[in-house]
Amino acid sequence: MPATLAPRVVLVTRPTELDGLLARHGTLAQASFFLESRGQDVGEAIERQRSFDAALEVAGAGVPLDWRRARVDRADLDRFLFAEGDLVVALGQDGLVANLAKYLDGQPVIGLDPEPGRNAGVLVRHAPADAGELLRAAAEDRVAIEERAMVEARVIAGPRVLALNEVFVGHRSHQSARYEITIGERAERQSSSGLIVTTGTGATGWASSIARERADRVGLPSPTDERLAYFVREAWPGASYGVSLTAGELRGDARLRIVSHMEDGVLFGDGMESDRVSLSWGQPLEVSLARERLRLDVG
Repeated sequence: MPATLAPRVVLVTRPTELDGLLARHGTLAQASFFLESRGQDVGEAIERQRSFDAALEVAGAGVPLDWRRARVDRADLDRFLFAEGDLVVALGQDGLVANLAKYLDGQPVIGLDPEPGRNAGVLVRHAPADAGELLRAAAEDRVAIEERAMVEARVIAGPRVLALNEVFVGHRSHQSARYEITIGERAERQSSSGLIVTTGTGATGWASSIARERADRVGLPSPTDERLAYFVREAWPGASYGVSLTAGELRGDARLRIVSHMEDGVLFGDGMESDRVSLSWGQPLEVSLARERLRLDVG
């Protein structure tokens, strides 16, 4: 960044539970009535809002007064322009960092946990009170950066989906997903509940559950591994369908090629179905390691 410019801190947040209730019901009284009619209490949402507001105030107070600031909501990330020298702060749950990662190009991310003990804290490792020290250290390149691999799914002659955790290919409803899968020189047609390709970051979530229940021998990658693992969900053996390519790994430049045999197929990343890409019959795509990495500030 130019020497004449002070660092810019970009704070990324998402709506709280109370924000969602108020957006849906209009007033706190209406939200409270709705929850009480279902045997719930709005008090927890109010208390969590107070915790978030306190964390936001503490984190903001740590930013030097002469630094530039910007704040962006998760829903607006696709319209926000990050600059090369930005210092990015994510205040929220781990999923917020995953939502954010695909919009960055090397900017370091400081994950702040507004509710320690409630969140897993894999990606949001720091307390809001540490924001000031972490930001000063990041501006002076005095922090340890953990580079986490990402996965990309590229539709041939179409869009690209980038994800920190995993990408999913399947049917848009609960019907069987039908496609042809190719790994190296091996290929087969499959009918299944869809498949996921996971990074090491995603290996602690959805992929871990699949691998554990099936006792797959494919080793799940660690967050910094330069490899991916793929798992086909509930593959069905039939006269026209095989079940021999249901799990494996992708290293280096290796690519998993999929050709849709569905009219209502979907592709999405990190569980964001609202950002899905539709797959029609005969549409090919390739999944591989992405060139991008999440640069996570680990202190």
